Amino acid sequence: MTMAPQSPAGGVAAAAPSLVMGNLLCVGSMVTWAMSFPAADVLLQTWDPLALIAARLMMAVAMLVPLWAILDGPRAVLTARWGRGAIVGGLGFGLGTWMLLLAQSLTDAVTVAIIASSMPIVATVFEIVLDGRRPSRNFLIGMTVCVTGGIVAVSGSGGGGANFIPGVLAALLSVVMFCYGSRAAVQDFPDLSAIGRTTITLAGGLMFTGTLFAGLHQFGWAAAPRAPVDAIQLGYLAIYALAGMALSQLLWISSVQKLGIAIATCHINAAPFYVMVVLLALGGAWNTMQALGAAIVITGVIFAQRRTVNAALPTG
Repeated sequence: MTMAPQSPAGGVAAAAPSLVMGNLLCVGSMVTWAMSFPAADVLLQTWDPLALIAARLMMAVAMLVPLWAILDGPRAVLTARWGRGAIVGGLGFGLGTWMLLLAQSLTDAVTVAIIASSMPIVATVFEIVLDGRRPSRNFLIGMTVCVTGGIVAVSGSGGGGANFIPGVLAALLSVVMFCYGSRAAVQDFPDLSAIGRTTITLAGGLMFTGTLFAGLHQFGWAAAPRAPVDAIQLGYLAIYALAGMALSQLLWISSVQKLGIAIATCHINAAPFYVMVVLLALGGAWNTMQALGAAIVITGVIFAQRRTVNAALPTG
């Protein structure tokens, strides 16, 4: 078995559109996720990381729950496995997202996006160990190209300071947790739609971060926002929560279902480029190395999936 999304019945005619749609969903997820980094940079000036991620999850879940009930019916919401969702979401998207935001508070937006480019390696290990999949040669070559693209992007961003190493370690832990949560969101809830999987796991993340913040706040280890939460703050929070989490996660879970976790995570290596583009629109500078890294990543993603399409061709 090759480590690539399995081809649906009907051969290449059915497989190719599914792969195209899966990759488009993944690109959309990365673009909306990239929008959250500049917003987070602003909010972190006055917000404690744990308080911010709890508020982000609260806003995202508050939008997703009624939308899920409207699209799939109240029964789907009431009969869902909320206990399992609390575990998967708490570890994958609660702890994982908190670590990611903590890493950004210790480093910077582009550095965190670059560390996240290690996710394809972690996802590959998950599929080899847990699913017993054997990677094809094309997949391994494509994965190598993707990691190379991440290395090229790294050369376009500096890092340093006393907080840099703790920030990197927090980002790496977030990668492991996010891989676990993304894989489990698809495999552990086969009867739920994409919006159901997204909502139930993000709600689990909210339970984790909300409870943790409430407990730590009692001991003075997690602070409330240091500035009034005015309309401007709420605007940045809406971008951070609704675009950068709710919409991005919905597109992400949909893409993982179509591509598999290992292929989908390859797209994350292009995240530094998307972050740079967003910052460019806000008056930042163009970074040629990050753009080159993104181009290399895209090449690797395409190459890693070549065998999937070819394998779907009729053999006789």
